[in-house]
Amino acid sequence: MKAIEISSYGAPDVLRLTERPSPAAGAGEVLIRVAASGVNRPDVLQRKGHYPVPPGASDLPGLEVAGEIVEGDAAALAVAGLKLGDRVCALVAGGGYAELCVAPAGQCLPVPAGLSDIEAASLPETFFTVWSNVFDRARLQPGETLLIQGGTSGIGVTAIQMAKAAGATVIATAGSDEKCAACVALGADHAINYRQQDFAVEVLRVTEGRGVNVVLDMVAGSYVARELSCLAEDGRLAIIAVQGGVEAQFDAGMVLRRRLTISGSTLRPRSVAFKSAIAAALRANVWPWLAEGRVKPVIHQVFPAAQAAQAHALMESNQHIGKLVLSW
Repeated sequence: MKAIEISSYGAPDVLRLTERPSPAAGAGEVLIRVAASGVNRPDVLQRKGHYPVPPGASDLPGLEVAGEIVEGDAAALAVAGLKLGDRVCALVAGGGYAELCVAPAGQCLPVPAGLSDIEAASLPETFFTVWSNVFDRARLQPGETLLIQGGTSGIGVTAIQMAKAAGATVIATAGSDEKCAACVALGADHAINYRQQDFAVEVLRVTEGRGVNVVLDMVAGSYVARELSCLAEDGRLAIIAVQGGVEAQFDAGMVLRRRLTISGSTLRPRSVAFKSAIAAALRANVWPWLAEGRVKPVIHQVFPAAQAAQAHALMESNQHIGKLVLSW
């Protein structure tokens, strides 16, 4: 099969089109003939040598795919409610940048009605992440307010739409007026240009001093103290990346007085059972929103798979709004 490998750690041009032996599905797994592969920030970190491959996972980058099931464990397929020939999208621990990819059956979801494989390939990584952190860990409820850092990222465009579909008020930050407008167009109630305004001050202004109930943070570092300052009582901060650094100073006394919760998680090393439970929750709760058009894929650009380096360069430029996808 053709695949994109990381020839050495470094800049985008270390991504090379290569030939690899075709993988085979094992117990509990399916083999997917890949039509499209999603591109995500962790792929960039892996390319640079900053995101180790979990034990047993493929060294090829790529955490999400869509395509056709061509082989699989019959019992696992039955449990997942799938069969050979089904079009699915899947969350994988690696190996997504390839014409064939093995995935645990429980981490596969049917391609939502009306969506193409390219659109479906943009779903798993961000949808699993947002559901796990915003809804499972941070327990966002209808009527509450969510602050999303980086509203036009892949995670951001997903979180805006899912939170609105769930009945929450959404505030998003972005780095330009154009991106702020895109957040509002996706359903955000307020968008803050963090290059021009202090988001913490602006959050308290638009919430009339109440603050937000949940913050979804991909920055960490110096953002943590400011995020805690604009949380409402019993507020929850969910940290999912550390693009701003791993060290943070904040007022721990305020955390006590206002009963704040700080949580963090990374999805890739979690067990198949954990990810399969998220898949089941998505199928029950979020896939109907996709079928109804209440939540939609947001794809900035599709690249031929051989142009993976260009896709990574665009991601690192931060000029995109939504997801980047490779087509096979």
